[in-house]
Amino acid sequence: MTPSATRHVFVYGTLRKGEERDINRLRPAPQWVGRAQVAGVLHHLGSYPGLVLGGTGVVHGEVYAVSPELERVLDEIEEVWPQQTGEYTKCEVAVQLDTMPPRELLCVLYEISLERTRGKPVIAGGDWVLHRAGRQT
Repeated sequence: MTPSATRHVFVYGTLRKGEERDINRLRPAPQWVGRAQVAGVLHHLGSYPGLVLGGTGVVHGEVYAVSPELERVLDEIEEVWPQQTGEYTKCEVAVQLDTMPPRELLCVLYEISLERTRGKPVIAGGDWVLHRAGRQT
């Protein structure tokens, strides 16, 4: 990946390492950057979560460097391109990398539509992987 073509993506649900749609199984392969978090609320939508940005909560995830080709694959998975279902909106936000010292990095992420979260439970700890493993509510 050339530095100018590289973008970063924050994944927080089924695209995380070891999960159902592990981003590491996609091609072209992403590059691991690190663990990160963003201000928001994570909702349990059944077999996957949805992130709503903002508020005082924290959502945990992973950051990867991706090529434009892989970004298009992710857009298709999240149904923001070429078909647009309205379930997710693609955003660019600063996330906090879990590094010492902590630093921010601008990342693409897919935010769930608010109407899709109505009546859906909140994942209190903001971590889909721990929630699925039964280690947080």
